[in-house]
Amino acid sequence: MKKIYILSIILLGFLTLSSCEEVVDVDLKTAAPKLVIDATIQWQKGTDGREQKIKLTTTTGFYSTAIPTVSGADVRVTNAANQTFIFTEEEANSGLYLCHDFIPEINQTYVLTVVLNGQTYTATETLLGVNPITSIEQNNEGGFGSDEIEIKAYSNDADGVDNYYLFRYKTSSKAIPEYDAFDDEFVQGNQFFGYYSNEDLKSGDVIDITLNGISKRYFEYMSKILLIAQGSNGPFSTPPATVRGNIVNQTNAANFALGYFTLSETDHISYTLE
Repeated sequence: MKKIYILSIILLGFLTLSSCEEVVDVDLKTAAPKLVIDATIQWQKGTDGREQKIKLTTTTGFYSTAIPTVSGADVRVTNAANQTFIFTEEEANSGLYLCHDFIPEINQTYVLTVVLNGQTYTATETLLGVNPITSIEQNNEGGFGSDEIEIKAYSNDADGVDNYYLFRYKTSSKAIPEYDAFDDEFVQGNQFFGYYSNEDLKSGDVIDITLNGISKRYFEYMSKILLIAQGSNGPFSTPPATVRGNIVNQTNAANFALGYFTLSETDHISYTLE
């Protein structure tokens, strides 16, 4: 049965479940911090999409419990009509940059520009649409033991074009959302569903399901992230390479930023398990 894996705590889970009884502190080398740009623009169906946010942080040491935020950056997004939308850090030292007048448009191309400490980072992406979630199906006899709750969220694929999707699942019993990325290779122009199952699900839990229309390149990026999170090379393995997004440092290419600039139309349903 396919499982959706948590991105942020999977390594910690492996360490916790290991058979070692003695705590071992490993002397790890700490690389210089890199800028991380979380520029996820989402236009929820039924809203004007004017309220958007971009988060700037840096990488930190393996044992650190705090994620450093980044202040003092010039953050803006420009569309193909040369309209510029300014993102401002309204709360000091939050690293959260907000825009209140963004104009989302399906199939419009946008350019992200972040200027920080004399370095200019840019990325280009197109805002892609998505069909709505049409229904939710619940099965209380899923899993190998027929005792797990399974959820299917249905939608319809647009025919005649290659489409890529990202499902986000957030349950009331878990602090961190879970994701699944896939394409329409086998469902071209037909109904499809996103599948979610968790052995801890129970009646009365609330699950928030968000469907995003995404680009092929972002689909490939997220597929790599999810593969690493699943520990395909073993629990203590090193990722085969740093997963690079679409953000380019125009000042010094070697000083690249992590993260991704993506824009999506989304549909969201909040479902209470029966």
